[in-house]
Amino acid sequence: MTKLSNRLNRLQPSATLAMSQKSSELKALGVDIINLSIGEPDFNTPDAVKAAAHQAIDNNYSHYSPVPGYPVLRKAIIEKLKRENGLDYSESQILCSNGAKQSVCNAIMALVDDGDEVIIPAPYWVSYPQMVKLAGGEPVFVEATIEQNFKITPSQLEAAITPRTRLLILCSPSNPTGAVYNAQELEALAEVLKKHEDVIVLSDEIYEHINYIGSHASIAQVDGMKERTVIINGVSKAYAMTGWRIGFIAGPEWIVKGCNKLQGQYTSGPCSVSQIAAAEAFSGDQQCVEEMRQAFERRKNLIVELTRQIPGFEVSVPDGAFYIFPRISQFFGKQYEGSVINTSTDFAMFLLQIGHVATVGGDAFGSPNCIRLSYATSEDNIREAMKRISKTVALLK
Repeated sequence: MTKLSNRLNRLQPSATLAMSQKSSELKALGVDIINLSIGEPDFNTPDAVKAAAHQAIDNNYSHYSPVPGYPVLRKAIIEKLKRENGLDYSESQILCSNGAKQSVCNAIMALVDDGDEVIIPAPYWVSYPQMVKLAGGEPVFVEATIEQNFKITPSQLEAAITPRTRLLILCSPSNPTGAVYNAQELEALAEVLKKHEDVIVLSDEIYEHINYIGSHASIAQVDGMKERTVIINGVSKAYAMTGWRIGFIAGPEWIVKGCNKLQGQYTSGPCSVSQIAAAEAFSGDQQCVEEMRQAFERRKNLIVELTRQIPGFEVSVPDGAFYIFPRISQFFGKQYEGSVINTSTDFAMFLLQIGHVATVGGDAFGSPNCIRLSYATSEDNIREAMKRISKTVALLK
């Protein structure tokens, strides 16, 4: 008998990883692919962080760590949250995990019961609804269109809340859109949430430092919301440390204790050497973060300019992260050599197979009229990719 669990059968594979895999397969066959599908900085980890990791190895950080992470890392996170966000936490309110992805899943699994509703603004990161389903919850999608810069309004939030609502997931800066909620917008959402005391906010802030509007705002900074907010963050994006797999939760102690209990049963503490490297990242010189942010901003300006020159692409200028999310529905119904473009996934596959540029269809992000392009690559790659896309879409009739 070859039967997988119903729990697993409810899940969909990650579309971003699937497209990256298809891109890799074509590359292995000798096809020159420009990959704009993956959400990973193309920079190397800063030298000071790597040096700290070498020292950790020499100092024999090769044993199990405490489940929530070494005190040195949790203290570095506490200092970061105080210094950069004006938020006070204790060690018992911090849990370090194997990447921010596990941190998100920990929080959802710890808070969501069968039948609970979780409000997820769409477009959304592909894994949010799948994690909610894994926990037995029901995703409730609230559409934020390109006309509203992909951000939900207080009235939309109010309309989505029911007696079964347990959680609201916010991602700012956003994957996949690059949208950023400013302090005033978060305060307006918080006013709605204050009328519904049982609703917890999961605030995914992993792209915090890749921000083009000057400052990052967290809903936990709004009066009365810190006690109801679980902040998710980590080192992957800001410090180009995706492979080091260090994320963290900062939140109310009762939630963090629950996540600690859960993590203790299925992964325990994250990699010991990575934790020491992450502590250095948070507490060391932050100039590298600003240098990478400036590079991303230059790339953002370039890709927005070039994408707007392609007929049929509608572009909202992102305020953060390293993605653009253009609307491409004008191409639906068009065809090339008998193949019709019916969906954004069709369009992304067309760009990959004919144009040799990897993107991701918006279907996977809950926005079927858009595609996601990552500009976490060189300016030369961006120029060549957009040249290819322009020539490729011109083939559609």
